Formats: sequence, C-alpha cells, structure tokens
Amino acid sequence: MNRYLKYGLWTIGALLALAAALVGYVAATFDPNAYKPQIIKAVKDSKQRTLRLDGDIRLHFFPSIGVSLGKASLSEYRSEQEFASLDSASISLKLLPLLARQVVVDEVAVSGVKARLVKYRNGKTNLDDLLGKPAEPATPAPPAAAEAGSSPMLFDIASVQMDKTDLSYSDEATGNNYSVQDLNLKTGRIANDVPSRIDFSAHIQSSQPRLDIMAQIRTTLTFDLEKNFYQVQGLELQANGKALDIADLLVKAGGDASAHLATQEFSLRKFTLSASGSKAQGKFEASFNAPELSLAKDSFKGDSVALNGKLDGASGNIVAALALPGIEGNAGSFKVGSMALDVEVRQPEQSFKLKLTSPLTGSIEAQQFNLSDLRLALDASGDKLPGKHISSELKGSVQADLGRQSIQAKLDGGLLQSQVKAKLAVNNFSVPMIRYDLEIDQFDADPYLPKKAEQTQQQGQAKPAEPEQPFDLSALKTLNVEGSVRIGSLKAANVKLAQLRVDVKARGGQVNIAPISAKLYQGSVDGRASVNAMTSTFAIDEKLTGVDTAPLLKDVANLDLIEGRGNIALDLTAQGNTVSGLKKALNGKVAVNLANGAIKGVNLEKLVQGVQNLGKETSVQTLGVDKNEKTPFSEFKASFKVHNGVAHNDDLAVKSTVLRVTGKGDIDIGRGNMDYNAKSIFAKTEQGKTATLPVNISGTFDDLKYKVDYSALIADVAKQKLDEKKDELKARARDELKKGLKGLFK
Repeated sequence: MNRYLKYGLWTIGALLALAAALVGYVAATFDPNAYKPQIIKAVKDSKQRTLRLDGDIRLHFFPSIGVSLGKASLSEYRSEQEFASLDSASISLKLLPLLARQVVVDEVAVSGVKARLVKYRNGKTNLDDLLGKPAEPATPAPPAAAEAGSSPMLFDIASVQMDKTDLSYSDEATGNNYSVQDLNLKTGRIANDVPSRIDFSAHIQSSQPRLDIMAQIRTTLTFDLEKNFYQVQGLELQANGKALDIADLLVKAGGDASAHLATQEFSLRKFTLSASGSKAQGKFEASFNAPELSLAKDSFKGDSVALNGKLDGASGNIVAALALPGIEGNAGSFKVGSMALDVEVRQPEQSFKLKLTSPLTGSIEAQQFNLSDLRLALDASGDKLPGKHISSELKGSVQADLGRQSIQAKLDGGLLQSQVKAKLAVNNFSVPMIRYDLEIDQFDADPYLPKKAEQTQQQGQAKPAEPEQPFDLSALKTLNVEGSVRIGSLKAANVKLAQLRVDVKARGGQVNIAPISAKLYQGSVDGRASVNAMTSTFAIDEKLTGVDTAPLLKDVANLDLIEGRGNIALDLTAQGNTVSGLKKALNGKVAVNLANGAIKGVNLEKLVQGVQNLGKETSVQTLGVDKNEKTPFSEFKASFKVHNGVAHNDDLAVKSTVLRVTGKGDIDIGRGNMDYNAKSIFAKTEQGKTATLPVNISGTFDDLKYKVDYSALIADVAKQKLDEKKDELKARARDELKKGLKGLFK
C-alpha cells in the first residue's frame, strides 16, 4: 500500500512539475502585446469603435493568473470621440483555489477611469451596441442535480483599489446631468463573513435634483451572502456641499448598523446622524441619536431615541427636541413610556418655550395613535407681554386614526393669559372636514400684534408701493368647517369686546358667519357676515345698539370726529379681490341715530358770536379741524345709500338747544374723501334773530376742511332786517291811512 501511495505522489509531483514548466515556458515566450493590432481590428470590425492600447499588456500565470493593462481608451460608436478610458488596470486570481470552486482574487486595481454615458432623445444610449440585443428567452433547463458533497462557488478578494475615476450620465430628453468625479475606493479583504475595511470618497453632482456634494465614507463591512446578512461597524460618513436650495450643507453619520434581510431584522447601535446648512429662511441644524434601536418583522424596541433641531432666522431662532426614552411594540401595538417634545422660540424682544409630554400608544399596522395624557406647557417672556412673563399649561388627549383619516382632540387649561376649553375633530385629510368648539375666558391679542408706531415706521422705510396684489380665496372653495368660538372678553387692535360669539359654517365655497354678537362700548352688536369664494362676494349685516361712538371710533380708527350714544345699522355688500376694489364696490345702506353727543372739530355756535357786526366786510373762510372745539347736539340722525363705494346722504337732522343742522352730500369710501354741504340754523342770535350758516366739509379723511360762508349768513340777517323794515313801513302806512280815513269821515 505504501508503495502505491509513493508512486502516486511521485506521479502527481511529476505532473505538477510538467504543468509548471509548461506555464513558465508560455509566460516566457508568449507576448500579448504582439496581438494588439488584431485586438484593435477585431473591436473595430465587430463594434465599429476605435480601441487604443497605448500601454503594455502583461499576463501572469503562477502563482496567480492575472492581467495588467496600461493606458487604453474606447471611442463612441462610429466616431473618434472618446467614450471611456483608463490609465491602468490589473486583476489576478489565485490558481489553485479555482480547482476547489473558489475564486480568490489577489487584487483589483483600477486607476484613471473616465466614462461618459448618454441617453439620447429617442430613448437609446451610447452603450446599447456594446450590450447587444437581448436574446429571446429560452425555456430554462431543469437544474442539474448537485453532486454529493459539492459546495457553492465562493469568492475572496484580497483588496480593491480605485482612484482618479470620473463617471458621467446625460439625459438629452430632460436635460439632466449627473456625474461622479474623483472617485476613490480602497478596501481590505472582501470575503464572505469576513470584516473588510472600506474607504470611499467622491464628488457627486446632479442638475435635477440640484446636488454638489463631496462625500467620504469609512467603515468596516461584513456580509454573509448565504444568510443574507449585512453589517457596518464604526461608520464614519461625511458629506458637504449644496443640495436643492440648501447651501453649506454638512451631513455626518456614525455608529453601527446591521440588516438581516432573510428574517427582516434591522438594528442601530450608538448611531448618530446630524445635518446642518443654510436656506433662505436661515441656518438650520438637525440630529438623530439612537443608542439602541432594533426593528424586526413583527416588533421593534429602542432606548433613549432622540431628535433635535435648530433654525436660526433673521427674526430669531427655533430650537426643538423630541425624546423617546423607551419604545417597544409589534405590528399589533406599540407604546412609548413618556414622549417629550421641547420647542423654544427666541426673538429679539420675546421668547417662548413649549413642552409637550404624553404616553404614546397605538398600532402601526392599524395606523392608530393615542396621546392619552397630553400635557402642553408654555412659558413666555418679553417686555411686551402682560407682566413680562406668562406661564400656562393645557391638559387633554389626542386620538388619531390615520387609516380612517380621523383626528380627535380635547384640551382644557391655560394658554398664554387665558383659560381655554377646546374640542377639535378632523376627518378626510384630502378634503378636510373640520369641526371645532372653542371657549376662552379672556384674551388680549395686542401684545402679540405689531404696534401701530412700528407699522408706520416700516411703511416710512418701505420702498414705493407696488401694485396691490389680489387676495386668494381658493382655499375657501374646498373648506368644510363648522364651529363656534366664545370669548368672555377680547381686546384686539385696541378694540374691546365682551361676550363675543362667532359661529362659522363653510362648505362649497360659501362661508357664513352667524351670529356675530358681542357687548361693546356700553352697547351691543348683533349680525352676520358671509363670503362667497366662487364669486368673490362679501356681505355684512350688523346692528350696533346703544353704543358709545367716541371711544369706539377712537379705538378702531383713532378718529375723534363725533361723540354720542345710539344705534348704527350696516347692510353692505361688495364684490372684488382687493381691499381697494371692495371699497369702491360697496353697495347697501347705513343708518345712524345718536343722542346727547357732539360734532368734534368745530363750534358752530362760536362761529356766529360776532354776527352783530353786520356792517363788516365778511366772506367765505376755510377752517381746519380744531380738536378743542365741538358742537353739542341732543339728536343726530342720518341715513346713507351706498352705491359703488359712495355713501350719499340727504336727510341729516341734528338738533340742539340753539341750532338745527340739515345737510346732504357724498362720502367717497373707495377714494377716502368727502364733499358734504350742511346748513346750521341758529334759533337765536345776539340780536334776537335767527340765522342760517352754510358749511361745506370736504377733503380727504385725514385732512378735512370746513368752509364757512359768512356772506350767506350776513345776507340772511340783512334780508330779515329788510323784511322787518318793510313790515314797519307797511304798519306806518296802514296807521296813516287809518288816520286819514277817520278825518275824512268826520
């Protein structure tokens, strides 16, 4: 037996020696460079492309089979334009492992690769001729039975190196361009279930979406093709550049990650992801941290998962943080012990801190989520806030059924300086149906609105006014809302209301607001309003009863023109898509009925105190508004017919103890001016006479002028004196006639 084994070993050794000698002879005598012309011609004949082999071709046979190629290039189809090129490339395979169905690669090294792929307008590419037309699919033959004891083909690569590689792709139909430049790749050993170090870098550019990114990746990669398992450890990823509308983008990632595709198991460990950059709104920062997070086909579990974000804008910054201290669940349900969301808004003059906490439960499969014990805490500080500091808390619950497109919420507690009770329901997310009920004890909105002085300053610094932009009512066309708001006391834009109630119903582009009711300025308001988004039509029907007009006009428009208490009725409609257009399109009627007040800015009684000096030359005088003067009245009545933005009145009736005022004229609401003629009839002058003083009020609303016609007053008094003289002469003549008649008949 030993003799046969000995002879067998000698035979194998001899065969190996013979094979080695044969390979050595071929390697020493065979020169592949001698066949370059034939290779170039074969490519030209078969592919109609020009192949250039400027570098040497080297073959290796033992202990590895390999080839090395120097500088080479390939042209486009039927063109001398370059399609692809390389500076050098080499690959070698170990010989003996091939006999055991194992592919062991010593090295793959490629340098200076440049390739340009183009997709033409007709859908073809400049690579189609190299790929060839796909053959008709043949009926697959049944797989051969595996030999007993055989193992699958395995591969093992000692290392891969690529550098100075540029790849590009152009789509002529869309005009999009993509490129990977200066690509460098270096790896350690690549083999099944063997950790391999990966070092990758590249410059990536794209026209759509817009990208200009420098990317670097360093990690250790382990994979098991039989088990379909992949793992990265010690990941170091960094990308910086531009993306979409983000400049100065910086993305970093680190940690460990694994994926077991066969069992659908995924995990993250000590994983961090951060991003920063700048947009038109300002600079932003965001991060994600997952110390432990695992996802399986039917379950998931995590600990201390956190999301953080920051936005720095011109008007302040926003900082947000979401913490999930412990999460676990499966396809049927999940729970988060105590979710916490912190948001902080910092502005130059004030800051807000918002904190939301609640247990979170639900089902990912059913798309149901429940915040059963929601707490919303708000802390605000600033010089313009009431008391310079506000702290409040809301409690309630939120349920969301995304499968049925439904959200329900209930909240109760403090919000800013108010106590709030709110109910909200939203259904059908594509065209939302919103129902709400909101009750607030009191609210002062002015601390949160721009001051009038600030608005005036901004307007003064603003550029010349641009053409007025129309407002967009398209959102109202699909609005489906029904709800009620009730506020115990409200202050907004310096207007003070109590027991306010506003109910809204909106559907099909028609928005009805009714009732609009409140107590204000010792009176009340009750009415309705509507908006038709389809026709851009607005309507208001309001009645103010027993309202003190002086403080109302002062607070609403900072006007100090009239005082008195009474009733005002508005019934107006307008159609248009700009504020100025609506003013010019106003139609309807207005009625005013006031008592025990005064017209401010002029004292009509004082204007005729010197009427006894009738001999003095007097004419028309123009007077401005004098805030220290006023004309008292016991009754003020007027009705207006409004047509195309012009309110016309011809029944003014003002009464006081010494005068009566009548008048007629127009108030042009659309253009902001008026032209009104009034007659002030004085019941008694210093001479004991009556007198009529014509007054014309005209000009823009912020620069009214009073024209007082003294000449007409003098003419009226003179006419009265002349009439008195006539009456006196008639009386004397009558007396003389009586005396003469008596003498005649004696």
